[in-house]
Amino acid sequence: MKHDSIENVAAERLHLAAAYRLIAHFGLDDSIFTHISGRAPKEEAEHGFLINPFGLRFDEVTASNLVTVDLDGNIIRDDYGKGINAAGFTIHSAVHAARPEVGCVLHTHTVAGVAVSSMKEGILPLNQWSLQFYNRMATHDYEGIALNLEERERLVADLGNAKAMILRNHGLLTCGGTVGEAFALMYNLERTCKAQLALLSSGAELNRVPNDLAEFTAQQYESMTKDRGNPDKKDPEWEAYLRLALKHYPDLTQ
Repeated sequence: MKHDSIENVAAERLHLAAAYRLIAHFGLDDSIFTHISGRAPKEEAEHGFLINPFGLRFDEVTASNLVTVDLDGNIIRDDYGKGINAAGFTIHSAVHAARPEVGCVLHTHTVAGVAVSSMKEGILPLNQWSLQFYNRMATHDYEGIALNLEERERLVADLGNAKAMILRNHGLLTCGGTVGEAFALMYNLERTCKAQLALLSSGAELNRVPNDLAEFTAQQYESMTKDRGNPDKKDPEWEAYLRLALKHYPDLTQ
């Protein structure tokens, strides 16, 4: 994608800033809390990641004010000067350290996501949106606000190789090889939660998809999206979302 105002912006910063704006655009943010982290440009930190500066709303995040932090919590670059949220570091550093193939980690506290995270059964196989997560959702039990660095070991053990996780009584988490993959997973996971709550609140009899068909559909999703997390492959859906972000929020490139 070519655009005069983004030619000199590192792709990692541009895409992550766009994800922040899109999460706000779709109403999935939570004041100045929750986070999206992405792999830092190599010239900034060999094994570091980018995350939002503490105190900014998601609709205020730009490519330049993202903070670069290493896996030990050392601030490498902070143009905004306010540091980062400690709970955000706990969760995101855990995943980036344990899963070097992950290019982005996205965490939300939405009403729908928190509600489903508080249900014993979690995601139910009720519709096509939900089936991409069938038997592919990790879960992590609630341990309070994520300030204890010792929780990182348990969190990544629960995550395993999954790309989506329910943080029980807390919210949702997705990760992907690219920002686009993590964002698409979260957008679909959020819709899954909303649809489930709408159906449960209607009082209608549930029509669960049979297990064999649910697994078949999950495999179809995997086949269709197998290249989505590869940064060397085009992702038409993410490119469409990136155009939306640049159209409505051109200042994100600043």
